[in-house]
Amino acid sequence: MSDKSDLEEIRKDDKYSILLPTYNEVENLPIIIWLIVKYLNECYIDFEIIVIDDGSPDGTLEMAKQLQMLYGKEKIVLRPREKKLGLGTAYLHGIKHATGNYIIIMDADLSHHPKFIPEMIRKQQKDDYDIVTGTRYAGDGGVYGWDFKRKLISCGANFLTQFLLRPGVSDLTGSFRLYKKDVLEKLTQSCVSKGYVFQMEMMVRARQFGFTIGEVPISFVDRVYGESKLGGSEIYQFAKGLLYLFFTSLYKRKTD
Repeated sequence: MSDKSDLEEIRKDDKYSILLPTYNEVENLPIIIWLIVKYLNECYIDFEIIVIDDGSPDGTLEMAKQLQMLYGKEKIVLRPREKKLGLGTAYLHGIKHATGNYIIIMDADLSHHPKFIPEMIRKQQKDDYDIVTGTRYAGDGGVYGWDFKRKLISCGANFLTQFLLRPGVSDLTGSFRLYKKDVLEKLTQSCVSKGYVFQMEMMVRARQFGFTIGEVPISFVDRVYGESKLGGSEIYQFAKGLLYLFFTSLYKRKTD
């Protein structure tokens, strides 16, 4: 918890749109929204939460409607879609309806704690970064709740991406980030990947465009409710996407 002096450092004339893509998060959604409201209200931050539900069959959208009645339509903005169409298109869909000049993306499954949002905002304001990304692999960041096998896969994947792509950030596959709105618009329009590879490509493209990136150590906690959406097909898509980014980046370096 930040002390009062830390809270006073945050500039109050900006607005933050928090994009929450959801699929089967009926149990997690009320908790994550309560935490976002709690930590951002304590800092007197102007914000809105845009829930982008992709046709969840578990009642996530109905829960979001109840939360909208509780917190108000100016705080909880519902922009559902009929089916799963990919993470990248979810962000593009959310950006269209965002009224903030900064965009925060995060997972709705409680793996990303909203207490880190004020730290990310301070980091961005201090050095005027185009992007601030949460990192599990620097400073006092870490991963909690994973077994040894999953930690090994995660660390191995991050090491491989660092070796092949050299992105200049310590956590290339993370999905807890703050963007200037125009920067996120440009990146999402330039990316071709979908799913989990999308986050990785975003950082690669950001470096190619020359955007500045800051990092804030975060604690990543495995989901409490619901099932992980990471499976064999996602691992295959990751490997395929990594090779694509490697060869396209190599080609760009040769032609620059």
